[in-house]
Amino acid sequence: MRTVHSLKELRTILRGYRQQGKTIGLVPTMGNLHEGHISLVRKAAEMADVVVTSIFVNPMQFGAGEDLDRYPRTLAEDQEKLSLAGNTLVFAPAAEEIYPEGLAKQTQVVVPDVSDGHCGASRPGHFEGVATVVTMLFNMVQPDFAVFGEKDFQQLAVIRKMVRDLMMPVDVVGAPTVREDDGLAKSSRNGFLTPDERKIAPAIYQTLQATAGKITDGRTDFEALESEAEERLRGAGLRPDYLNIVNSQTLRPATTDDTDLTLLVAVFLGTTRLIDNLSLTR
Repeated sequence: MRTVHSLKELRTILRGYRQQGKTIGLVPTMGNLHEGHISLVRKAAEMADVVVTSIFVNPMQFGAGEDLDRYPRTLAEDQEKLSLAGNTLVFAPAAEEIYPEGLAKQTQVVVPDVSDGHCGASRPGHFEGVATVVTMLFNMVQPDFAVFGEKDFQQLAVIRKMVRDLMMPVDVVGAPTVREDDGLAKSSRNGFLTPDERKIAPAIYQTLQATAGKITDGRTDFEALESEAEERLRGAGLRPDYLNIVNSQTLRPATTDDTDLTLLVAVFLGTTRLIDNLSLTR
């Protein structure tokens, strides 16, 4: 496995693979890799001859007061995990390599509608940052497909719409959320939790499961269900940012006519913001 830091070197290596007729898969990450990330790499390795994992903490997708500065940078540990997972190439650029003229002068990619609401409302500019850097990575790597985790459900929807609208020749593959034994979705931000907060965190998925169960049992008063779920989260010691029941395709508020639903949730636990989701068909 090789690690490169410059676009020039990345393109030189990938050109050689393409000349050999090899297929290329991309797994974009911000590093501090856990089993959830590694599952994406393993999935990519099953589908492609060459797997490129990018490690880049993207400043464009962090808002004022968010955790950019304290986001863990663990390249050496990440390289070891990726080597064992079948990764071929690590692309770990500096911010200056990606944004040589700075963020203020950078062209941005905006994906309307699906970026609205949920995390898009709570984190203005976040999905513009995601869409921009993913577009750039697609242009730099030119993968046959890219693998993203379903834990970031709205992000996956944004990327799929972006690829569809801009007619990008990349297959976007979603991979299931990887969870701890107690149901907590694996996340780099779980490392920010104190021991006491970590004991509370499983209530997020438990609340999603309980709410989904009520829908399966026939309830369609979605606004009331959202209120009940948020109250349950507060009772467990969490501070809800939102809990929304949506149409799985459009991410708009669910109606009684919708059959494929997704429950989207974001909460604060101490100073840490965690997200999760659960999809169901009724």
